[in-house]
Amino acid sequence: VGDQIFNIELKRWAVEELELPAARLPDDGYIKTLCVGPGASIWKYITQHIYKERNVRVMRGNIQWYKVLQDKELKQLKNQNKDARRLELQREIDALQTELNQLDTKISRVEDQLATEERNVNRNWEDFMESRHRQILLDSFRQRCSEERNVLLEDTHVIGTQLKAEVKLVFGPSGSSDSEAGANPLVLVNVRELCSERVLFFQGLLQSELNVNQSAEFTHEQRKAVIQHWTSEVENVLRSHPPNQVLSALQALTSRQQVALEEKIAALNVERDVSDLGFRYESDHLIDVSAEQKEELTPVRSLLQSAWEEVEQSYFELAQTRNRCGQLETELTAVMRKAETAHGSDPVFVLFVSRCVFELEMEGVKQAAVRDRIREQCAQLQLQAREGQDAIRSLQTQWQSVMDFRQLVDRRQEQIRRLIKGNSTVKTELTRVHAEVGQFVQEKLNPQFGSVIKASSELRNSVSQGAKHFSCVALAALNRRAMKGGQKLPAAQLSIHRIQSPAFHKICQSLSFPMYMAPEELWSQAVVLRLELRHLRRLLQLFSESSADLQKLTARLPSPDQQTLVQRVKMVDDEILQTLLPRARELTQRCSKGLLYTDQVKTAITHWWEQPGQFALPEMQREGLTFQQWLQRWKLATKES
Repeated sequence: VGDQIFNIELKRWAVEELELPAARLPDDGYIKTLCVGPGASIWKYITQHIYKERNVRVMRGNIQWYKVLQDKELKQLKNQNKDARRLELQREIDALQTELNQLDTKISRVEDQLATEERNVNRNWEDFMESRHRQILLDSFRQRCSEERNVLLEDTHVIGTQLKAEVKLVFGPSGSSDSEAGANPLVLVNVRELCSERVLFFQGLLQSELNVNQSAEFTHEQRKAVIQHWTSEVENVLRSHPPNQVLSALQALTSRQQVALEEKIAALNVERDVSDLGFRYESDHLIDVSAEQKEELTPVRSLLQSAWEEVEQSYFELAQTRNRCGQLETELTAVMRKAETAHGSDPVFVLFVSRCVFELEMEGVKQAAVRDRIREQCAQLQLQAREGQDAIRSLQTQWQSVMDFRQLVDRRQEQIRRLIKGNSTVKTELTRVHAEVGQFVQEKLNPQFGSVIKASSELRNSVSQGAKHFSCVALAALNRRAMKGGQKLPAAQLSIHRIQSPAFHKICQSLSFPMYMAPEELWSQAVVLRLELRHLRRLLQLFSESSADLQKLTARLPSPDQQTLVQRVKMVDDEILQTLLPRARELTQRCSKGLLYTDQVKTAITHWWEQPGQFALPEMQREGLTFQQWLQRWKLATKES
């Protein structure tokens, strides 16, 4: 009956004081739930003490307003019939019991539904996490297998190249011609083809630069295409053959070309070639003698052969002439000595002999001039051969630089390929993950989207209604906690600081802790006092030990000698300094190390004493934890301490 009256009073208060229309009031079931349990005292206090603003004219009558209302209610209750009131109360009690039973069944049903839904959600979450873990394990295993496969492929490639490199190739003699290409290894044939292609390309460029053949001139695109084709062919050769075989093939090809060049240089004779071509070299000028010749010109080959034979004959004759000159000189000297001894100082004979000697010397000078000319020609040929060898060496160095650059380009291309491959794999993985996320959203989240929206709208409506009802209520006044004795105190007074506690005052007095300081500093003050106490105890112990030692030493002394006592005191002081200074330094080091952790201790104490959840409602969170979780954490901490 009291609850029914209270429901009616609450409706009246909402209509009169909050000016809510009767049609917009909540249903009776919702009002009964508000008036049942710990909320009944709150609403009773609200209906009795909270009113809208009014203009009070008679202050004395307004003060006695509640007493007048109570007197009126008592008079009305006394005037009613007791029997009718009893029957009415019995009916109300029955109705309330039926409503309470219905509410209990509804609450139990809702709790069962919530429990089943929570179990389903937990099961689905566990399945999802298990599938996710399996997927992660499979992805890691797949990645590891791919990495191992790449490593094996690289190892097989390296082993294959090493096996190819271990094979010894025979390139044949240096004088083998191109007609023996069938007997040469494949790497030598490929390298010869690449070199010939490059030489032809450079010849074409030279002809295009010299404008020898306008039809054979290369355009920029053709040059680029030819260079790209040649570089691709070089890459194929370097991939298909080991580097040492390619290098040995280049060396063999270079040696063959060098031998051929040396043969050509050795077979070269300038005078013979000039004479065969119909010229004569006289006084540093070429004279055409082809017009003087009336017979048919012989072939150049035969002319070169005849000139070479003449040169050989002239060399042979020159050697014989030199030997003959030496013999004649010796004979001449012998004859001159004999003539001088035989004829004495005959002027005619002396003149004749001197003339013969002069003629012989002139002939020797002519032969020496011919010899010097032949030596100059040989020196020129040697100089040309040396220039050819220098050109070959420069070409070899250029080829080596080109090969080094080619290797660098190969490494860069391999790195770019790996980067592109990694980007492609990452893109495929991202597309797969996006597809999985979309599938999960479509299959798991979209079917529950409507129910979630519906439940959220219902909760929003209930929250808005509750906010309207609690617009004039202070949360701090409603937030109370039941103590052990049954007394309900505001949560604001349940601070763990307990500044008004007598035990706290006793602790502050015993530790000489000022009351104006924050309670968080109490721990640091206790630590400092404990360190001082430990230091004083240690000093007391050292003082007692030193006094005992001094007494023992004084007892051992036969007579009080001041000089010996002074020396003994100095020795003891030195020993104390040697023993106490390291201990003091160690103690200061420990204190400094302990002071380094003061910030961490202070932060831990502030986290403990601040209680970030003491003013929070059960459904609210402070620093990621609810009020119940903070209480559980405090209880565990107090148990451990």
